[in-house]
Formats: sequence, structure tokens, C-alpha cells
Amino acid sequence: MSDSPKPQPEPRSAYKAFRTISSRWMDNDVYGHVNNVVYYSWFDTAVNAHLIERGVLDIHGGQTIGLVIETQCNYFAPLSFPQAVDAGIRVARLGTSSVRYEVGLFAAGQPLTAAKGHFVHVYVDRASRRPVPLPAPLRAELESLR
Repeated sequence: MSDSPKPQPEPRSAYKAFRTISSRWMDNDVYGHVNNVVYYSWFDTAVNAHLIERGVLDIHGGQTIGLVIETQCNYFAPLSFPQAVDAGIRVARLGTSSVRYEVGLFAAGQPLTAAKGHFVHVYVDRASRRPVPLPAPLRAELESLR
């Protein structure tokens, strides 16, 4: 057994940037709530949209791309269609070529996360798929999310 404390919901103040995501009819499963795999899609959407909007990630022509090497999620309260979801993001760890993003998912208007998780991107050269140092503009944006 792990000696780690049980994960707990977090407040909005624990996150640096937010994006509202609309749940969709197809996100619900037969149990009437959003299926667990959708949460991972929301993590990707929140982080990548933020980086694209800030001009530090070019998904079509950039030489550096992020590949997910680890992901995890804890669930605290159900979300369901037609709820809007606020995704809070922050950077927990920043290495030479990798970053650990942490994402909290909130039901619109709620003070605590319904779910929270993380994923680690290793940034690589698009062609060779070998790790490369984070480009300076990307690193600066990631620093602002710490």
C-alpha cells in the first residue's frame, strides 16, 4: 500500500489559467455521466489550446512537438452533459525537454475540482522524434504557469 495521502479536490486558486469546455451529448456514458476517457481529451484540449493561443505551439509547422509519456487522473464528483467545464492548468515541473502539466476540471461555478490530473509532455524534434530543449518562447510561457 502507498503511504501517499488520498488525493483531494483543489480550489480554483490552485491553477494559473482557465479554459471553458462544453460537454457534448456523446461524452456521457450509459451511467449518465461523462466517461473517464473524455477527461484526458479535456486535459489535452486545455493545455494545447492555451499554448496555441499564446503563439508558442505550432501544431502544423513547428519543429518541436510534445509527446505524452505519462498521464493520470483522480475523480471526485461526476460531470455530465450539458454542463460546461472549466479546465484550470498549471505547470508543476519544468525540465530541459519535458514538462508536467496539472489540470483541474471544475463544473461551471463550482469552487472545487470535480477531477484533477496530470500529463507529462516530452518535447521532441518533429522529424527525428528525439528530445530537444524547450524553445525559449515556450519555456517563458510555461514559466508563467508555475
